[in-house]
Amino acid sequence: MHDVFVTGATGLLGNNLVRELVARGYMVKGLVRSSAKGQQQFADLPEVELVEGDMADVDAFAASLHGCDTVFHTAAFFRDNYKGGSHWQALEQINVSGTRRLLEQAYQAGIRRFVHTSSIAVLDGAPGTSIDETCLRAEANADDYYRSKILADRVVAAFLQAHPDMHACMVLPGWMWGPGDIGPTSAGQLVNDVVQGKLPGLIPGSFSVVDARDVALAQIAAATQGRSGERYLAAGRHMTMAELVPIVSRLAGVRAPKRHLPLPLLFCLAAVQEMYARFTGKPILLSLATLRLLVRENDRTRFNHSKSEQALGLSFRALELTVADTVAWYRDHGWFAEHGSLTEQESQ
Repeated sequence: MHDVFVTGATGLLGNNLVRELVARGYMVKGLVRSSAKGQQQFADLPEVELVEGDMADVDAFAASLHGCDTVFHTAAFFRDNYKGGSHWQALEQINVSGTRRLLEQAYQAGIRRFVHTSSIAVLDGAPGTSIDETCLRAEANADDYYRSKILADRVVAAFLQAHPDMHACMVLPGWMWGPGDIGPTSAGQLVNDVVQGKLPGLIPGSFSVVDARDVALAQIAAATQGRSGERYLAAGRHMTMAELVPIVSRLAGVRAPKRHLPLPLLFCLAAVQEMYARFTGKPILLSLATLRLLVRENDRTRFNHSKSEQALGLSFRALELTVADTVAWYRDHGWFAEHGSLTEQESQ
């Protein structure tokens, strides 16, 4: 592996992966939907070659795949979870058909190494049980986004069957946090809402929280040490919102909401927020899809990383360090400037 192509390069995982690859001496081409956004994200890394393109039209940037030996596919459509409404057409076009076409074009360009960013969405298990890579989710238990990730994994598996000389494996992240989240993703949105006092209370549900930098390391290890066709969990640590929000509040120096919001109220709030999203186009923290998912997945976020620890040497940094670095990145980049924050003493 020497010359690599990273899709979704400006995303939370993508930009941290690009930085880790550059630090290790790899030549990197990064697919970006906006050159301006790419230049903003990688202003300190002029050696990264930016390729403007969209996973909805892989053929338009396919020529840029030539000369590369490895593809890290981190791009995905997922914003339906915090913009509300139904987005199956985009989910299928980008997450499923886009993955298929990317594999085809990469193969035609001579690339024989492919790391696909899957998701814990493709796994399922009973509440409170330990879930590993063998616990595959049935489509009947999947919302549209989860279904798109299940189908994308099947695309990878089918391609490997037809092209046994292609080496491809799948890395399954949990809820990613970390610096460089310019989207922001739902994690970054939560940080900003907590700091700005926009979180009215604590919502139910559990999560598997992971540092995007640790997922990036898992992807590189999967490319160099993983077995073709295998799934590798990089899901992180089981947390509830009631455990996570106070950590964010303490490290950001703001007061944490303490009341637990009942489900009927949350469904009303989610419906109102979806209306707001439709009118403004702005992201929201809680959509109806997200709320239904929280209810369905509660306590189904305890993942067994034994396989990844043994095969890839995977380890996770402390959650407090991840949250602290996420908060610090937003503060250093002026996201909190208009809102300020309390001192540690005031927040207690």
